[in-house]
Amino acid sequence: MNSRQNKNTQPRTEMQIFNNWDVVAKGWYIACPSEDITRGKLKSLEVCGQQIVLFRGEDGKIRAVDAYCPHLGTDLGIGQVDGNLIRCYFHHWAFDGEGNCQEIPCQSSIPEKARLQSYATDEKYGMIWVYPDATAPEGVAEFDELKGKTVIALRDRPFERTCHYHICMMNGIDAQHLQTVHKVNINMNLTLQENQSGTLMDFTLSGEFPNTTPRERLARKFLGENYAYSMRYQNACLGLLTTMKNVKLMPPLHMIYAYLPIEPGKIKVQNIYVAARRPGILGWVVTNFLLFCTKMLYLFLKGEDGKIYDNIRYNPNALLSIDRPLVEYMKYVERLTPSVWSKIPIERE
Repeated sequence: MNSRQNKNTQPRTEMQIFNNWDVVAKGWYIACPSEDITRGKLKSLEVCGQQIVLFRGEDGKIRAVDAYCPHLGTDLGIGQVDGNLIRCYFHHWAFDGEGNCQEIPCQSSIPEKARLQSYATDEKYGMIWVYPDATAPEGVAEFDELKGKTVIALRDRPFERTCHYHICMMNGIDAQHLQTVHKVNINMNLTLQENQSGTLMDFTLSGEFPNTTPRERLARKFLGENYAYSMRYQNACLGLLTTMKNVKLMPPLHMIYAYLPIEPGKIKVQNIYVAARRPGILGWVVTNFLLFCTKMLYLFLKGEDGKIYDNIRYNPNALLSIDRPLVEYMKYVERLTPSVWSKIPIERE
């Protein structure tokens, strides 16, 4: 939706970070599948409007730096990997993973400006993730129930939405829409917890299944009287959803929502379904059945939710007490730190 529409009759509430296309907060942003960049290969790509180059050295480690050579601006993506360095195609300047120039073939001295901004990377859930700073305070978030376990990650086909990813991410904590959109009349109680660094926030909603509609009676029969789900947010660009908590017959199901802004009014959403790897043939069957159930549960709700988030000009004016999770989430986003990938001036540390 156009933010300039209805400005006099329905002025939008502007915030510094939340729902602001010009600000990219520090956090882990999805880049590409790990198998896209094998040992000795490289790839230039745009992440949150920043052109970067990823390369995997002979040691197998993924590194990320700004894409344009500081000499004359050639995209390093057309160069080559040389050991654990990346070498520019044009004049063969070589850079390490910290962005430092290590060799200039035509002379021994290296100019002070011959360096690149480097970025922290992580590989998890079969994907390469990039953090818009040289170091990150923590890795890509994990599910508490799966920590220390080997997991299987199944990524779905990415798709696009037309609203800001901060808005899409609120879907899982909007208790009202469970009743109005999905016809699930559960009175949910909220608990929330934020980690000390302010990068992670956990929302847990729990309640008792009613026993009125056919859908509710069916859920009550197979899942039990009580239901809970949780959403873990990391830097408001990554969401870890755990459903089927405290129910009968099913263990918790896990999926990840990874968001990437493409341009104002367009984002990419990558869903990843996650389950613990179980040993043996039976374990393989169980693991893949849980991944299938997670995907089917998501697809069951996707169309109903998508209709909202492709037709919204978000403007939180007349909030209710039931909207407390949304308010807390917006406050959390406003406390995040803008990164150097933002389109507004940022003080460099």
